[in-house]
Amino acid sequence: MKIALVTDAWHPQINGVVRALSETAAQAQRMGHEVLVVNSLGQRTVPCPTYREIRLTLRPYASIKRLLGDFQPDAVHIATEGPLGLAARFYCKRRRWDFTTSFHTRFPEYLAARAPVPLGLSYAFLRWFHGGAAHTMVSNPALAEDLRARGITRLALWSRGVDTTLFRPLPEAERHAILDLPRPVYAYFGRVAVEKNVEDFLRLQLPGSKVVIGDGPQAAELQSRYPDVHWLGMRQGEDLARHLAATDVMVFPSRTDTLGLVILEANACGVPVAAYPVVGPLATVRNGINGILDADLRTAALAALELSRESCRERAMVYDWAGCTREFLGNLVPARGRH
Repeated sequence: MKIALVTDAWHPQINGVVRALSETAAQAQRMGHEVLVVNSLGQRTVPCPTYREIRLTLRPYASIKRLLGDFQPDAVHIATEGPLGLAARFYCKRRRWDFTTSFHTRFPEYLAARAPVPLGLSYAFLRWFHGGAAHTMVSNPALAEDLRARGITRLALWSRGVDTTLFRPLPEAERHAILDLPRPVYAYFGRVAVEKNVEDFLRLQLPGSKVVIGDGPQAAELQSRYPDVHWLGMRQGEDLARHLAATDVMVFPSRTDTLGLVILEANACGVPVAAYPVVGPLATVRNGINGILDADLRTAALAALELSRESCRERAMVYDWAGCTREFLGNLVPARGRH
């Protein structure tokens, strides 16, 4: 099958959406499918306001028309609601092609955290955007329920995976050597941005040490305000996995994430998670097994210390990228099926 995957989020961006899309594309190719990833690389772009790491493609319709017209895909999946996604939606509608979309990010909440844009207006745009798809893929049932309440329907489940070979537990002595800090070590791992609510973690009064693994537009400001926190910066690959495995609890303060791949990656390292009982963590955390969900984040962080690292690892092992890719492929629709 020839699959066109259109996305505004792609390398060199480092985030959960890019990880999910790149892993899915690679798995689909291993299964014998031909995948064309249409992204902003090589195109004229401008930085996204307040988030320069994200590049927005200028006048993308010509390239969408050329790439999709030449490729003649059997299925089209539009992964993001940005300029490329909008151009692909317009192209498919003009050609009377069917397509699928996916909902990865709560952009209405992210936008409202930066500018006075009403949530109702943003969700009205998303209802229109996804309303044109045969169906919209979401990562978990809790998110599906929330979106249905907001008027986004025709939803299909597409779960996520984790690389349990890269993200793996380490012996205790090795953990202490990597992070030679007063124990326990609590970590935030991910993008340092206002929508991630990182400051809820930084303000916690906890014994031991706090570390931040990651970078982002809010990093410099928060680092100056919380000098007692250990700021480890951006880490990737084996270096990231080893530092994550060296921590004792991963604190996930976000209230807006739709899933949180970092939760699965922490669990794969044997690290329990402390989080709020909201949509993202509710999808993957089994309270008292691989993490603690509590409206009081400090209570959750302290209680998570008592959880079994072996149970966390076992929980992560069920999330397999090959299985997730088969879900994704099963959700696709023929581009010219109905017409």
